[in-house]
Amino acid sequence: MPVVIVEMDSSQWEDQTGLVYHFPKRYLKHLPEGAEAIYYKGRMKDKKFAASRLSRAPHYFGTARIGEVRPDPHDPKGSFFAHIENFAPFAEPVPTKIEGEYLETVPSNLASNYWRISVRLISQTDYDAILSQAQFRPVQPNELIQLDQEDPIDFVSANEGSQTTYFGTRYERRKDLRLKAIEIHGLDCKACGFDFEQAYGEHAKGFIHVHHVVPISKFGGEKPVNPATDLVTLCANCHAMVHRKRDSTLSIDELKAMLRGRWVFQL
Repeated sequence: MPVVIVEMDSSQWEDQTGLVYHFPKRYLKHLPEGAEAIYYKGRMKDKKFAASRLSRAPHYFGTARIGEVRPDPHDPKGSFFAHIENFAPFAEPVPTKIEGEYLETVPSNLASNYWRISVRLISQTDYDAILSQAQFRPVQPNELIQLDQEDPIDFVSANEGSQTTYFGTRYERRKDLRLKAIEIHGLDCKACGFDFEQAYGEHAKGFIHVHHVVPISKFGGEKPVNPATDLVTLCANCHAMVHRKRDSTLSIDELKAMLRGRWVFQL
């Protein structure tokens, strides 16, 4: 059954449009793997978000498919992550009403609070009606990041590492793999335990480096990357030490051994 997923301008969840949707467990039965979804935004309440929206009014802005759904191991309330597949953004907003009629069928028993529901099951007829009003735009390619520059924040194994020439060689780093790595490994450094948010507060919320155990430059082309085993979260200092010598990359165990030796020496 199709579903409408609501994206808030400001939320407690660390969502990424078209990549991952974070939701409370009460909606788990509405988001099975393979479900067709339509993205929706409600009325804008703060004008600072205007540039990131297609319209200030309530509207639909894209379609997607629900991929793998996994529990958030770091949330004691038991929320979940849905990996978003095949995101297709609309070129123009699709309004909730056409000629005075809602595109979604609002049940009479939910008339007073229907539009507050964050995950809404809809009929195939309503799904088709919304899509009939949509014009799609091409998805922009992932931003390329310089080989010697680590993306400060970045779900299912995938290929990455394809090359392109632009004043030297650059390598693609996929944001969905970074998100998956953070979901699995958390936001603390797996070598020294440092947590940016604990140290710097709200300003550093969600900040961590994601390290490739085998550097992308050694791939020799595209290869499968498993976020559980091929990626790990590190603080900036530990990440810099891992890559300090360009001809050899330290393993996480070697880095931990260095840290243990330093602490023993200081004692």
